[in-house]
This record gives sequence, C-alpha cells and structure tokens, in this order.
Amino acid sequence: MYKLLFNLVFKKMDPEKAHHMAFFWIRLCHSVPVLRTVVRMVLAPQDRALRTRALGLDLPGPFGLGAGFDKNGIGIDGLAMMGFDYVEIGTVTGEPQPGNPTPRMFRLVEDRALINRMGFNNQGSARVAARLAARPHTSSTPVIGVNIGKTKVVPEAEAVADYVKSTERLAKYADYLVVNVSSPNTPGLRNLQAVDQLRPLLSAVREAADRTTAHRVPLLVKIAPDLADEDVDAVADLALELGLDGIIATNTTIGREGLVADPALVEEIGMGGLSGAPLKARALEVLQRLRARTGGRLTLVSVGGIETAEDAWQRIIHGADLIQGFSGFIYEGPFWCRALHKGLSARVRGAGFRDLSEAVGSAVRSS
Repeated sequence: MYKLLFNLVFKKMDPEKAHHMAFFWIRLCHSVPVLRTVVRMVLAPQDRALRTRALGLDLPGPFGLGAGFDKNGIGIDGLAMMGFDYVEIGTVTGEPQPGNPTPRMFRLVEDRALINRMGFNNQGSARVAARLAARPHTSSTPVIGVNIGKTKVVPEAEAVADYVKSTERLAKYADYLVVNVSSPNTPGLRNLQAVDQLRPLLSAVREAADRTTAHRVPLLVKIAPDLADEDVDAVADLALELGLDGIIATNTTIGREGLVADPALVEEIGMGGLSGAPLKARALEVLQRLRARTGGRLTLVSVGGIETAEDAWQRIIHGADLIQGFSGFIYEGPFWCRALHKGLSARVRGAGFRDLSEAVGSAVRSS
C-alpha cells in the first residue's frame, strides 16, 4: 500500500514538501490518544530479545532514527510511536539559520537514495533547548540524542565556541550528545575532522557538558564515509584518548560512484550529500575498521544504507552496538521499523543467541 502511495503521490512531490507533509501526519496521529495507542501497538511491538543497553542507556531495541529527519525536536514522541527505539534530533546549530536555497533535497529512486544540501536548516540551539525543557517526562519517554553542528556564518576559527554554546544549552536535555563534523553542506565543516582540530573541539564540548549537567552525558562524534582509512583510524584513536563514548559512522558521502540513475540527472542535481543504499558497502567497511581499531571499547553506531533486517543484522554481527536509518524510512514507509524488528528477532533466535547483546561482534569473534 505504501509503495503504491509513494509512486502515485510522494514520488511526484518535491521531496522536502513530501517530508513536511508526512511528518505533519505523524505528529497529528500522535496527538490523538486512541490513535497513537493503536499505531504504537501495530508499528512498535517490543521483543525482550532486542532490548539493548548502550551508552549507559536502556533501549527497547538497537534501531534509531538518524539526525536530519526531526531537526528541531518537534515530533520525537510521534517518531517513537512509529517504532524507532531512540530518536536523534538535529543537526542543531548555535544560531538559527534557514539553510541553503531550495530545491535542496532530491530523490534517486532507482538507487533508493537521496541527495541533500539542506545546510543545517534549524531554529537554533536556544529555541530547541526551550522546547526540550518543556517536554513532559514519563516512563514512555524515548531516548533522545542531540546532534550539534557549526553555524554556517561562524568562521572556522570560532567553531569551538559555537559548539560550546550549543552544548551549554542542550546537554542537560540530551540522553546522548553528538558532535557533527561530517556534513558536506557547511563550508569548512569537514576540516574539523582532522585530529589536530578535532581534539580541542571534542575536549571543549566534553568540558562544557560536564559543567552544565548534573550527570555525565555520553558524547559521540559523527564521521564521514569519505575519510581515508588512516584518518578513520586516527579518529578512533583520538576518541579512545579523550574518553569519548562512541562514534557514529557514517554521514552522507560526496561520492557518486556506482549510481544507476541517469548521469545527466545526477550532474543537474549537483552538490550535496548522498545517502541511502549506495552507502551500504562503505558504511560496513568503516564499521569493521572501527571495531578492529577500538576492540569494543567504544559504542559504535552504524548508519548508512540500512534498508532491510539483513542489512541491520550484518551491522550488528560486525560490531555495531546501535544502528540508525533515515533514507529507508522514505522508501519503505511506516511499517519499516516493524519489519526490521521482526527480522532481527528472527535472526537473534535463529543464531541461538539469548538476546541481541550476544550477537554484537559475533562475526568478528568467530573469524
């Protein structure tokens, strides 16, 4: 049914407008008590075998929604209702910004991919913090990650102060905090992945989070798939050196290799980060490299090209403690989380594991 709807309606709409429309309906559905209860029962059934503990947090499962879908934290509970085990909001910047000119999101349907150059459009850390502060907290409140990035107009030399500003405003409301230095759509941002620049940035964010919270907030860094292998190793070593809690791998890619879409269309779209199925192989490679380098001492969150339960399973058995998706939600629709959870449950039991934690890194241990 969803694929028919996608082909008849969403496929013909501007992708950003389709996103806003779908997100509106998710939030509206959650606002109706009886309806949200029914939807949660259908789309978000919980299996004890998938319960996950990572970053010191207890989650109903390992599968979260990656940053970018809910930039301003306006629909967290509705997204959890859809079956996501945790929701990462953002990217949030120190100051509000409109992002890049439209159109800025494009579909490559044949590749089950997206290209975006959104440019961190968001309401800014002060407004997002106020919204998070006003949220009621109950036993069903989902785990929330907060992803922070650099304000576009802030010079690279002042980036640390910009991240610290967002940290001071948001850390107290985050179950975990992510430093995003890997989007290709903010000029100069990826330069911050270089270890000599990343070290003072992560150190300053860690100190700011500790100053402003009564408890220790887990801190992760999100890296690009386009890093050379030796740079992936260097970031892993730095994360261990600084006592970070984890790494999210990977963000979108500036590469266009292996696409089946019309090259003229891809050229016409131009710049932007590619996400979806084409990232599958590289995201798995980076995960395997990080696992080998860190030996289970960091929480690894794998994202990029996860579409099916088998994709998710391969990330788990190769060392991912948590996994995330985004583009698959666009192409698979509202039953996506349910299908992934059912498939993971079957694989955990089929492999003879008592729970998911026993499966993490099992392919590495047996090789």
